[in-house]
Amino acid sequence: MGMSAEDERAASPRDEEWPEAEKAEKLARGAALKWASGVFYRPEKLEGLGHYRRRETQRNNSIQSRLKSTVQSYLEGVGAGLEQLRSAAQEVQGVCQDLSAARWALLDSADHFQGLQQMRKLMEEHVQLASVVQVLPQIFSVHEVFSHILQLLHGQHLLEAHVELMMLEQLRDDILSQLHLRGLSGAQATVLSYFSGLQDLNESLAKQLWDIVGSSLRLVREDPILFVTAVRIIEREEKIDDTLLLEATFLPPGRPKGWRQKFYQVLQDTITGGRFHVPRMDAEGPGLAKHLAALQKDIVSELRVVKDLMVQCVPAHYNILSVCTATYHQALSSHLQEILREDLDKQGLFLILEWALRVYHSPEMMGHPDLLPEVDVSVLDPLMSSELVDQTERRYVMKVKMLNENIQVASLITDSLQQKIYNMALEELEAFLGRLREALVQCGKEHQQDRAVPKYYISHLLAVLNNNLALSNSVSSLHPDTACREVPGSLQAALDRMQKKATQLLLEELLLDLQPLCLQLPSRKWLSGSQLVGSMCEVIDKYAKDFSRVRKPVFTLLLAESELLVANQYLRALLQRKMVCKSREERGQLCHRLLQDATQLRELFCGLGLDRCQQSLEAVFALRELICLKDPALLSLEVLGFITKYPDVSDEHISTLLDIRGDVSKEVRHVVLEMMAQHPQVLPEGYRPIFSTILVPVPELPFCLRKGKCA
Repeated sequence: MGMSAEDERAASPRDEEWPEAEKAEKLARGAALKWASGVFYRPEKLEGLGHYRRRETQRNNSIQSRLKSTVQSYLEGVGAGLEQLRSAAQEVQGVCQDLSAARWALLDSADHFQGLQQMRKLMEEHVQLASVVQVLPQIFSVHEVFSHILQLLHGQHLLEAHVELMMLEQLRDDILSQLHLRGLSGAQATVLSYFSGLQDLNESLAKQLWDIVGSSLRLVREDPILFVTAVRIIEREEKIDDTLLLEATFLPPGRPKGWRQKFYQVLQDTITGGRFHVPRMDAEGPGLAKHLAALQKDIVSELRVVKDLMVQCVPAHYNILSVCTATYHQALSSHLQEILREDLDKQGLFLILEWALRVYHSPEMMGHPDLLPEVDVSVLDPLMSSELVDQTERRYVMKVKMLNENIQVASLITDSLQQKIYNMALEELEAFLGRLREALVQCGKEHQQDRAVPKYYISHLLAVLNNNLALSNSVSSLHPDTACREVPGSLQAALDRMQKKATQLLLEELLLDLQPLCLQLPSRKWLSGSQLVGSMCEVIDKYAKDFSRVRKPVFTLLLAESELLVANQYLRALLQRKMVCKSREERGQLCHRLLQDATQLRELFCGLGLDRCQQSLEAVFALRELICLKDPALLSLEVLGFITKYPDVSDEHISTLLDIRGDVSKEVRHVVLEMMAQHPQVLPEGYRPIFSTILVPVPELPFCLRKGKCA
């Protein structure tokens, strides 16, 4: 059934506005027709058509009822919203009217606000006047307080005086700060003038404080309370300085006072003043000896007082003992330089050298048991620089060289007499060196029986080496012919023997301290990570510090000989007390331990100044390679390279190394030893033997019956 024209006109706007509705309606109709045709296609289904129509009618009625209810609820909500909007619009209109009225009211009150601003200024002035009125009694009593503080200072009531002084300074600073904020610089000058007495009081208090600090070494023994009082006042002022520097926008006059720094300066001036002056010395130098002895006694005594008493009277951050120790040390260093500017005789020069190089560090002075371990001058610069020591030693050698003068005087008679005097001098020097060497030998024997005798055994040996080098350098100048100043062969041999003996005795000392450690090598404890080599390094470093007191050529020699001794003792322990590896893992563990030990020792000597190319410890690395080799069949090639580099190694040494590996068969051992027999080695010129001094245990021979097989 078609639609009428009115229906089309009525539907067209809706269709144009809602094209999706038309599409949905068509889809719904199509679906309904499809469903109806499917349901009622068969005649027997037509009987249920009436029932279906009633059910659909009821469902449509229900849907329309719900739609009406929903639309009604929506319309009611819209109505309530419109009513609220209408009410809000009325309220907004009322607020706008109120704001407009308030705006006109504010414009009318502008003149009244200007009056309030003036009232605010008056109130601020009133507050200032009130604060001034509050401090007026204090301001009026300033000069009275000045007098009271002076009385307290005269009575040495320093803490009370300082409290009142701080109150006056706080009052002055508060006033100045307020004036500074308001830019009233002229008024500041008036305030400073009024409080000018504070400067005098500060100076008076400071003078008493510095007098106390200047007498601190006496006061901490007699009246420590006075010294502690001075320190407390200094710390109060230091805290005020710190606070003002961190927080204040205005720095009052006289700040920062820096009284703690002044404390250190006064204390250092007290230590260095008066005591360190150059004494008058006669030709033999007894005045210098007494002067040095007095310095030694006074410094030890005063450092005891600082360590035992003064440290307890000052805060820990003062580091007072370190400061005093460094001050004494620096003052002594400068004082010795001043003394050495004088024309000292040979005795005076000897006293300076002995005192600076031996006495100063000995238990008689800075190494005194009462000062250790807190006092440690080893962290400071040397008392005498190496250059100054060398210069002083040269001056001493020149003073004791009277032979040259005799030779020159003899030349005034005849050249033959001059030559005879020269020959006689050389013979006497050679004889003297021989006697000195014999005395060293005897001294070494006595020292082996009791290592405490003589008292400064190592220092004496080092002095012998230094003097021997100085004598060697000065002998050439004795020759009357300046064109021929070589040291004669016999005298040079005597000098070399002296140096060799002193070096040997020093190395024997090092060996005695190393042997207890070497006796623990090798062992299962060492293999598992013991600190034996670390202890060895500590011993070596201690001796190296002593050796550094000799001049460089001899020091380098001592260092090289020490390194050779250490390498020899390490290899000796490894070969003489051989340890057989029971497995590949144990062999790897041994190789790792050898690498760590050799590397640690090599780095130690490199740090002491000995180049790797000069070290014999490379033999330990080479020996390790033989043990680390995984394929025993290649041992013959490795051993060939080893004996080529170290030609003094013997069959017994190699056999012992093969035993240490623990995995070498008799056939491989035979091949290796046969190869060594076919390649005999010759020691090259200049080669330093390493293995030739190491004796290894002789292997036990098999027990054999006569005309029978070996057991």
